Amino acid sequence: MSTVLYEQTGRIVTITINRPEAMNSVDPETQQALVQAWTRFRDDDGAWVAILTGAGDKAFSAGADLKKLVPAAFATGGGTRAHNSLGLGGITRGLEIWKPMIAAVNGFCLAGGLEQALACDLRLASPNATFGLTEVRWAIMPGAGGTQRLPRAVPLAKALEMILMAKTLTAAEALQYGLVNAVVPLPALLPTARQWAERLCEVGPLAVRAAKEAVVRGLSLPLADGLRLEAFLSSTLRGTEDAAEGPKAFAEKRTPSFKAR
Repeated sequence: MSTVLYEQTGRIVTITINRPEAMNSVDPETQQALVQAWTRFRDDDGAWVAILTGAGDKAFSAGADLKKLVPAAFATGGGTRAHNSLGLGGITRGLEIWKPMIAAVNGFCLAGGLEQALACDLRLASPNATFGLTEVRWAIMPGAGGTQRLPRAVPLAKALEMILMAKTLTAAEALQYGLVNAVVPLPALLPTARQWAERLCEVGPLAVRAAKEAVVRGLSLPLADGLRLEAFLSSTLRGTEDAAEGPKAFAEKRTPSFKAR
C-alpha cells in the first residue's frame, strides 16, 4: 500500500499521508512519495487546489520518522547536510507552489508535521488536534522551516515558547493565536476543507496564485519593494483571458467561467 495517497476530484487534489500505524510520520519512502505528489500537483494545469491531511483520526503527521528518516539525514554528519535540498514533505523548502494549499489537521501535528502544515496557506483543525515543534526534546532542532514560519504565524513570544521549550498547543489555543483558520468537528474536517477548496476554485485561479506570490514574497521585502512586486504581478494579470472574463461576467450578472488562462 502506498504511503501517500493522491486523489483528484475535478480541480481539487487531496494528498493523504498514509502511515497511520506510525502516526503518519515521514520515512524515506514517504518523503519521496510526497515530493512526487506535490510536484505532480504543481505541474498539473487541471489541478487548482490541494488539501493535505493524514490517514486515520489520531495524527495529521508526527513529523520525520525518528527511526528511519532522521538517522539517514544525519548519517554523514550535520556539517554536510544538504540544506538547499527539498525540505521535509516536499513543500517546506525548495519547491515553489503558487496554487492554494489547505492543511486539514486531524490529531497530532508535531515537528515536521507542523512544518508541513505551516507550508500550507490555510489550516483547518479538528478539536483533537495538537500542535508543536518538539525537536529539542531529542537534541535536534526544527529544520524544515519551523523556526522561520512559526514566528510569522503566531506572536514571537509564543513561537519561541513552542520552539525552545517544546510546548504544544491545543486546537483551541491554535485558533486563539491564529495558527489555524478554524476548528471544526472531526467528521466535518475533510468536508469543510473540500468546501473551502471549492470556494477557491470559484474565484480567478491566476489571480489567487499571483496574490499568494505577492504575499509570500512580500513578507521578506521592504514595503516599497513589496508594493512594486504587487504592481508587477497585478499588471501580468491584465492580459489574461480570465481577467477579461471576470468583469464581463459581472456586467452580464452571471457566474464567470475561468480557464486559468
